[in-house]
Amino acid sequence: MFRLTVCLLTYNSARLLRDVLTPLMRIADEIIVIDSGSTDDTLSIHEEYGITPIYNPYTMHGEQMNMAISHASNDWVLCMDSDEILDDETLKYILRLKSGDEPPADRGWCLSRYWYVLGEQTRTLYPISSPDYPLRLFNRHHVRFNHRPVDDKATGAAQVTRIPGHVRHDTFYSLHEVFSKLNIYTTRVVKYQNLRPPIARGVASAVGAFFKWYLFSGAWRRGKVGAVTGLYATLYSFMKYFKAWYQHQDKRESAARERTDSHLID
Repeated sequence: MFRLTVCLLTYNSARLLRDVLTPLMRIADEIIVIDSGSTDDTLSIHEEYGITPIYNPYTMHGEQMNMAISHASNDWVLCMDSDEILDDETLKYILRLKSGDEPPADRGWCLSRYWYVLGEQTRTLYPISSPDYPLRLFNRHHVRFNHRPVDDKATGAAQVTRIPGHVRHDTFYSLHEVFSKLNIYTTRVVKYQNLRPPIARGVASAVGAFFKWYLFSGAWRRGKVGAVTGLYATLYSFMKYFKAWYQHQDKRESAARERTDSHLID
């Protein structure tokens, strides 16, 4: 038998937080919450559950998760986001796992996570196919999250087992959130990755994404939700290169102005 710390990230998460916390309370011996500055009812909901979040300004998802893990009192941790809801099958599996012998420290377990967009289950959301199986339950001395700016993941487990069930990942609940996260994610990619800036590359990437993630994936059959996920993939693929191109042009213009100012001074 082993004790389990749940590590949870929140930011303006009041919409789903009670649905997220209620099942987690059944399996957690300890809950560590890292909050990055919520201004809605998130903090008062935590108070209802007797939880005192730790404030940390958001940089990247992996860094937030690693901070939560570092505060855990137990070796075994389950890492969750505030839009992921565990079902009964997943809970029962984890409870059975906890009641047995403590597993080898290099073992890990991944969730069966199903993606929902605008309240409907979807098969694809660029660059993910649903369900996906992120490693989330592991020994904190062997596993940490990497530092990818988008789509980071936990790495380090030697053997990974899939937990059965249907974890609802209720992301992108409104069009506003779709475009807000599209802007945030593409800006973050440009900031932390060295993208080649030719804008033609962005056009080609967007065309390829449209065919792959809207037509070939069958998203076109899903009506408005399929249109949203197809548009998201197309715009994401274009905008990251457009922003890299724009940033490159801005730097070139700034350098040119500095050279001009230098010649005028001379």
